Amino acid sequence: MAAFPRMTIFFLVSSTLTHIVFSGIFKPHDITRWPKPACQMYRPVDPPYDADCPDVMSPVCATNGHTYQNECFFCVEEWESGHHIQFEKYGKCDK
Repeated sequence: MAAFPRMTIFFLVSSTLTHIVFSGIFKPHDITRWPKPACQMYRPVDPPYDADCPDVMSPVCATNGHTYQNECFFCVEEWESGHHIQFEKYGKCDK
């Protein structure tokens, strides 16, 4: 009878781990539902500014068809252009 509790525990643990692993793998990731960049955090406090964007590659596509290196570069360009460009999607633009 000692094998029954061990087998039950093994089954519960393995089924839980299986659920955790496979639920993340087969779940589709819809990038259109991700929130738009929070550009207010990249806007300068003073008019004479230097954009100090991180050197991280996380592409952002804008409505002008340009792919920006990351949210920061996109937000700075949006601010400098007077909001004539808008966020289209995360990832590289289709060409």
